[in-house]
Amino acid sequence: MRFCNELPAMDFLRSEKMSFVQLIIPVESAHRAITYLGELGLVQFRDLNDDKSPFQRTFVNQVKRCGEMSRKLRYFSDQINKANLAILPRPTLQPDVHLEELEVQLGEHEAELLEMNANSEKLQQTYNELLEFKLVLQKAGGFLVSAQNHAAPSERELDENVYTAEDDEGNLSLLEQPELSKKDGLRFISGIICKANALRFERMLFRATRGNMFFHHAPAGEHVMDPISGEMVEKTVFVVFFSGEQAKTKIVRICDSFGANCYPVPEDMNKQKQISREVLSRLSELETTLNAGIHHRNKALSSIGCQLWRWTMMVKKEKAVYDTLNKLNFDVTKKCLVGEGWCPAFAKPQIKDSLQRATIDSNSQLGIIFHVMDATESPPTYFRTNRFTHAFQEIVDAYGVARYMEANPSVYSVITFPFLFAVMFGDWGHGICLLFAALFLILRERKLESQKLGSFMEMAFGGRYVILLMALFSIYCGLIYNEFFSVPYHIFGSSAYKCRDPSCSDTHTAGLIKYREPYKFGVDPSWRGSRSELPFLNSLKMKMSILFGVTQMNLGIMLSYFDAKFHGNSLDIRYQFVPQMIFLNSLFGYLALLIVLKWCTGSKADLYHVMIYMFLSPLENLGDNQLFWGQKTLQILLLLMAIVAVPWMLFPKPFILRKLHMERFQGRTYGILRTSDAELDVELDSAQEHYNDFNFSEVFVHQMIHSIEFVLGAVSNTASYLRLWALSLAHSELSTVFYEKILLLAWGYKSIIIRLVGLAVFAFATAFILLMMETLSAFLHALRLHWVEFMNKFYHGDGYKFKPFSFTSLANEEE
Repeated sequence: MRFCNELPAMDFLRSEKMSFVQLIIPVESAHRAITYLGELGLVQFRDLNDDKSPFQRTFVNQVKRCGEMSRKLRYFSDQINKANLAILPRPTLQPDVHLEELEVQLGEHEAELLEMNANSEKLQQTYNELLEFKLVLQKAGGFLVSAQNHAAPSERELDENVYTAEDDEGNLSLLEQPELSKKDGLRFISGIICKANALRFERMLFRATRGNMFFHHAPAGEHVMDPISGEMVEKTVFVVFFSGEQAKTKIVRICDSFGANCYPVPEDMNKQKQISREVLSRLSELETTLNAGIHHRNKALSSIGCQLWRWTMMVKKEKAVYDTLNKLNFDVTKKCLVGEGWCPAFAKPQIKDSLQRATIDSNSQLGIIFHVMDATESPPTYFRTNRFTHAFQEIVDAYGVARYMEANPSVYSVITFPFLFAVMFGDWGHGICLLFAALFLILRERKLESQKLGSFMEMAFGGRYVILLMALFSIYCGLIYNEFFSVPYHIFGSSAYKCRDPSCSDTHTAGLIKYREPYKFGVDPSWRGSRSELPFLNSLKMKMSILFGVTQMNLGIMLSYFDAKFHGNSLDIRYQFVPQMIFLNSLFGYLALLIVLKWCTGSKADLYHVMIYMFLSPLENLGDNQLFWGQKTLQILLLLMAIVAVPWMLFPKPFILRKLHMERFQGRTYGILRTSDAELDVELDSAQEHYNDFNFSEVFVHQMIHSIEFVLGAVSNTASYLRLWALSLAHSELSTVFYEKILLLAWGYKSIIIRLVGLAVFAFATAFILLMMETLSAFLHALRLHWVEFMNKFYHGDGYKFKPFSFTSLANEEE
C-alpha cells in the first residue's frame, strides 16, 4: 500500500481542471466580447434565462433577422444545386461586410432571383404549350388526313374551325378551344395527355358518352416537361370524335379532370401548315430567350456561389453570438450583461486577453470583469484529444462520459482495444489488407476531410487510426499464430518437429515427434494438419484468453484504487478495492498462476479438476494434479480469503457511512460558527435537508447489489473473455475452409477458367466475409470486453461533456 501511495497522481489520465467563472460585460462591448470568445472556443456558458421562452429574450429580434438571412441563403443554395453549379468551399478573400449591408445584399439577390424565376417559369410554360401544340398538329393532322381519305363525303360532317386574319390579330390563347359550330354532325377535340393516364382516360370517355365516340391516339414522339414536377414525361396525342353539344361538355370536363391539354387543329391542310410554321417560329424565339435567361440566371447564381460559404458562416456566427447573448442576464442597471459558465483552468489567461482586446476594440469606458466563483454542481468533463486519440475517446464516450476528474479508460484502450481485436482476428495476411486500407485513409486524409462521405465511409475515416493499430496488432498476432490467409510459413527458421514416417503419411494418425529446439517465434508450422493441431490450439488460445482477462480486470480494479486515492475516499480503498483484489485473485488470479506454472513445467495436471475440487473437496489430496509443494495449503488459504472478502465488501461501508452521518449531525464534528441568526437558520435548514437525504436502507441495498454484482461478475466476466478463444478459432477455421475448399479445389483443375473463377470467389469471400464481417464481429466483441468486463470495475460514466461556445464547431457542421 505504501508503494501505491508513492505512485504519481495520474494527472495526464484525468480530465482538465475546470473553473466556474462569471463575466460582467458592458453592453457596448458585449457583442465583440462574445465574438472573440467564440473564436477562442474555450468557454461553456450557462443559460441564466432558462425560465423564459425564446420570444421573451433580449436579442430575439436579432435572432429573427439572422434566421431570415439563413432562409435566404438556403434558398440560394437550393437554386445553385438545381442549376448544377458548384459552391466554392473556400472563396477568395473579399472585403468584409457588415451584417446590415449583407442583409440588404441578400434581399436584393433574392428579389432578383425571384423575378428571374417567375419570368423563366412563364416562358417555360409558354414554350411547353407551343411544343405540345406542335406535337398535336403533327399527329392529329395525320389522323384527320387519314379520316378524309377513307371516309365518304356524306359521312364527313366535321364542324370546321375557320382561321382568318381577324382571328390572328385577336391573339387568341393557344389553349382556348374555339367554339365548334352549332350545326349537327360529327365533331372532334384534339389534345395531349400523359401516357400513364391514357388508358384510364379512354375508358372514362367511353363510359361518359356510352360508347358514342371514337378515340384515336398515338405517342407524341418527344418527352415534354411536366409543369408540376418539372420532370420530362412521355405523353400521348389523342383525337376524340363525337356528336352533340352534351357530349362535348362531358368530354371537356373529363379532359380538365385528367390534366389533358386541348388544342385546336383545323381540318384544312393549308391552315395546318400555316399554323405549324407560326408555332415553329415562336418556339425558336422562345428557346433563344430561355437560353439567354438561363445564362443570365446562372451567372447571377455563380456570383452568389463564390461568396455563399462566407456569407453562411458569417450569418451562423452572428446567430450563435446572439443566441449566447440571450443566455446572459442584464444587471439591475441595465448597463451590463452578466454571464456564467465553465472554462478549463489553463485557458483563463487566454480568455482574459480576449476580453481585454474586446474592451479596446469596442472603445468601451468600462472594462470586462472576469472572476472565478465557487460552484455547487459538478463541472463538465473535458479531455484534450488529437487526431490519433479522438476515435478512442469517442469509443469510451459512447458508453458514457466520464465524471469530472475520473480516470480516463481511453488512455489504456489505445493499446488494449486493438490488441484484443487482434487476438480474435490474428492473421498477418488479413492484417496487411487492413493496413493498406488504413494507410489509404491516412495518406488521403486532407482530401477526404474536405469531401462529403457516405455513412460507412465516414465511420471508417473517423476511425482510421484505430484501424491502423488493429492492423498492426493483427499482423503481430498473426505472426504468433503463424497464419497467412490460414497458411503457415517457416519464417523464423526450421520446425522443431518431424514426421515419424519419411513420407508423412501417418501425420493425422501417429502425430509428430520433436527432434530439436522449439520454434523461435510463434506457433510451429508443423502443427498444421497434424492430429494434435486442434487440441493444441484450443488449449493455447483458451488459456491465453483467461490470462488476458484476469490481467485486464486487475487493471480495472487498480484504476478504482487510483480514483479513490485521488478523491480522498479511504472507505472505497479499504472496503471495496482491497476485498475485490483479494476475491478476484484468490480464485482467478490463482487459475492464471496455475496456467503459467503448467506451461513452464510441462505438467499434465488437469486444471478443471483442480479448480472444481478446490471448492467441493478442499481437504482432498491433489495427487497427479499437484503442480508445486504446498499447493493444497495455499488453496485452502485462498478459498478462505475469497469467502471473507464477500462480507468485507458488503457490511462495513454502509455502517461506517451511517456512523459518520450520525456524528456529523449530533455535534461531534463542528463546522464554522455563524454570527448571523439568518445564516444560522439557513444552515440548520440545510443540515436538516442533508440529514433527511441520507437513507441507510438505500445505501445498504446499493452496496449489497454492488457486492453481489462483483462476485457474480468475477465469474461471468472471466468466462466472457473466452470469446477471444472462440472468435480466434472461428476466424482461423473459416479462413482454412475458404482456402482449402475454394482456392485449392479450383487449382486442382487444369482449366484456366475454373481457376480464375475459384480465385475470384476466394477473393470475394475473403474481402466481404473475413475482412468486413469478421472485422466488424471482432470489433464489437472487443468493444463489449472494454465496456462491460473492463470499465465496470472502476468507471461510472455519468458525467457530461464540455461543450464550449466555438465557431469551429459551426464550420465543422457546415462541412
